[in-house]
Amino acid sequence: MDELPEFHRNVLETLRQPIEDGCVTVSRASSSIRFPSKFMLVCSMNPCPCGFLTDPKKECHCTPPKIQKYLSRISGPLLDRIDLHIEVPPLRYKELTDESCAEKSEMIKKRVESARNVQLERFKQDGIFSNSQMNHRLARKYCRLDETSQGLLKQAITEMGFSARCYDKILKLSRTIADLDSKDTIESTHVSEAIQLRSLDRSHWI
Repeated sequence: MDELPEFHRNVLETLRQPIEDGCVTVSRASSSIRFPSKFMLVCSMNPCPCGFLTDPKKECHCTPPKIQKYLSRISGPLLDRIDLHIEVPPLRYKELTDESCAEKSEMIKKRVESARNVQLERFKQDGIFSNSQMNHRLARKYCRLDETSQGLLKQAITEMGFSARCYDKILKLSRTIADLDSKDTIESTHVSEAIQLRSLDRSHWI
């Protein structure tokens, strides 16, 4: 979904149940039917109506009320249900023409496959196959944090106003980042990265 805030809010709100439950319920006068609806939702949006709020080179001409009205088209409960929020800065000419080699797709694929296999083994007795499917109980079981990591998460919840649902998502994200890092335990760096992947929950957006 491109330009997410441009969709009518009532349309966006109808996504909440399918994202949360993996099904769509169609109700009529005589009956109600549930259809399976598990999907990957990918959205994009500008930080403000003109698009330059976070641009270091171009000035944003939107007023604070205009920015708030634009962002408020997406409700907090809907944002809570989206796992990753990533701010993508504009690419500069040097970055566009840089010929240095990044990590090859083949290597990334191997790390992802390895993490997937770890999760299949982890959940073979639980009836699920990935970290994202963990419920609250399983998240507490498989996402244990050390004291430093707990402190980071406590600070994030206190200062950024994260919800209980967001708390669970950060735990599951941290577990996935640790799996991709081939680590058995979740470390503070994994929790910190997971928090950074919730940019739309940060207080300066609210």
